[in-house]
Amino acid sequence: MLKFSGSSVVAALLIAVVFGAFFFCEYLIYFPTILKCAWPKLSRARGGEGTDGRPADAAVRAMVLSDTHLLGAVGGHWFDKLRREWQMERAFQTALWLLKPEIVFILGDIFDEGKWSSQKHWEDDVRRFHRMFRHSSDTELVVLVGNHDIGFHYEMDWFKLQRFEKVFNASSTRIVTKKGVNFLLVNSVALHGDGCPICQSVEKDLIKLSRDLNCSLQMSQSDGEETENCEGSQSYPPTAPIMLQHYPLYRVSDASCTGQDAAPPEERHLLFREKYDVLSKEASQRLLQWFKPRLILSGHTHSGCEVLHDNKYPEISVPSFSWRNRNNPSFILASVSPGGHSLSKCFLPEESTVIGVYCSAGAGLLLLLLAHCLWMKRLLQLSLCLLGKHKSL
Repeated sequence: MLKFSGSSVVAALLIAVVFGAFFFCEYLIYFPTILKCAWPKLSRARGGEGTDGRPADAAVRAMVLSDTHLLGAVGGHWFDKLRREWQMERAFQTALWLLKPEIVFILGDIFDEGKWSSQKHWEDDVRRFHRMFRHSSDTELVVLVGNHDIGFHYEMDWFKLQRFEKVFNASSTRIVTKKGVNFLLVNSVALHGDGCPICQSVEKDLIKLSRDLNCSLQMSQSDGEETENCEGSQSYPPTAPIMLQHYPLYRVSDASCTGQDAAPPEERHLLFREKYDVLSKEASQRLLQWFKPRLILSGHTHSGCEVLHDNKYPEISVPSFSWRNRNNPSFILASVSPGGHSLSKCFLPEESTVIGVYCSAGAGLLLLLLAHCLWMKRLLQLSLCLLGKHKSL
């Protein structure tokens, strides 16, 4: 029959506490948290169909996240990089496994130092990104450009932009169509309107996309007959697009934003700077006039917000996906059909919760060690006492 000493029992308990806390905090915690999330149900459009005749419930399942900010070689401490990247990798992989999105959008600022990283450091950042955000062929990953990827307007150049586009195998301004839904991707970093070469190119692309979409709508209304000024235009499903970009459209501040992932109260009334925190008024109005989007999704501020532009164009600011930027990261789940859309928010584990679990486990270890030491001290005293009595006899 096996006999266990007090020391071996305490050692087993210590190991169980250490590995239990580690396994829970680094793997298990993501499952119950993300299991609370579900794809929002899409209410049927009038008549039960979208504008192109498709059933309203034939929805695209789109997962939207933003501002991953993979730390670079200059400003990223190795432990900070390890901690934040592990959190994002486990959260993303768990979400893919449990929720099975058809398409994932990341709304820019993929990297923290893309605006100044050398080619060697860039390649290392890209390699880590592909490892963290790996996915099966059943899921399409679409990445948008942000100011930390190619620099603010005064820092960006063709080399940085094309380096980014080459890695993600797509131009930074385009339309992605899935199940009759048009997702419009906008390089908002290049919308300063000052005539810079990249700005001119992006604006030219946007004008063409606007013409193509408007022509597709006109042709659907005229039973497929090509209308004037639409010759040679590319055909898209005749539905208003969902616009995705890094910068939010112009708003004064986050004062009207509410919710557990909104900016802290002390920051909500800080005025936003045009072309830095948000797009300019002019650029915002141009986008709305050109595309008349049914929904805008943006990032950049690291906080959540819901805004209604011109009383008809809703915009959702998607918070950062990284613990480095907020204690309670989240992402958006969108069910989208040609005739409607529905959104829900999925929160990740809070970093403070993980720290609390580790602190509790540490306190438990100290108590176990203290109890063991007191027990050993008492046992030693008892042994000495018995030994003294034996000698006196």
